[in-house]
Amino acid sequence: MTERRQGAVKQITSHSNPIVKEIKGLVSQRKHRSQSGLFVAEGLKLATDALDAGWTVRYLALGPEARDNPVAQKAAATAKARGALILEVSTAVLGAMTRKDNPQMVVGVYEQQLLSADQITVPGSTVWVALDRVRDPGNLGTIIRTVDAVGGAGVILVGECTDPFAVETVRATMGSLFHVPLAKLSKDAFKGLAEKWPGTVAATHLKGSVDYRTPDYRDPVLLVMGNEQKGLEEDLVPACQTLIRIPQVGEADSLNLAVATGVALYEIRRKHLEL
Repeated sequence: MTERRQGAVKQITSHSNPIVKEIKGLVSQRKHRSQSGLFVAEGLKLATDALDAGWTVRYLALGPEARDNPVAQKAAATAKARGALILEVSTAVLGAMTRKDNPQMVVGVYEQQLLSADQITVPGSTVWVALDRVRDPGNLGTIIRTVDAVGGAGVILVGECTDPFAVETVRATMGSLFHVPLAKLSKDAFKGLAEKWPGTVAATHLKGSVDYRTPDYRDPVLLVMGNEQKGLEEDLVPACQTLIRIPQVGEADSLNLAVATGVALYEIRRKHLEL
């Protein structure tokens, strides 16, 4: 981690500046994100969402277009007041940070937030989504966005999943990352959580015999979704009370994971919140 000044403004013109290199590493390397506990989110909307939700911002880089943008300037003032280092950079330096030819006018670096098993709260009328070995960043980001849309409680990542703080995942959430709690659990920790779950634990499964519209889904609900290619890992099946299926009438082998999760979520929430 490079040394930074608290609540200051710094102009950067060189692509080889240590902070530029640090941000490039966060964009391109999962290992660097994991070791530092930081991640990058591009765009003014995501910067505003993160600040409104109270996430800790380390750096906020502003390109030339942001300097005359009142929303961007307000975000920079808020971030600076909270101790962030504000970086004034050229479009070329923004491009070097993000590895893009046409970068967004604002790039933020934030501290990651992940819950442990004992931090997962299960109040009455709510639904959590657990994802077993989700691999695709777009799927994960879309699911986080959908959980946000239905007022879900959060997303639990089980086993070896794609990085929720990768740039591609963050972009796909469209800002919902900053509003949806995330937890990361081992298989054993997840099975322990599911065994003690006070409501319905329902999983989509190829051998599911129950139409997804049939269960009452007793609150709180834990919806478990399997890997894109292989479905739910077999040793997780006993932890699930109900195996559901989503009927299909066409020739497709299966639904996309994010689509299937959305279909099931809206049915669960419809029964309890009349969405």
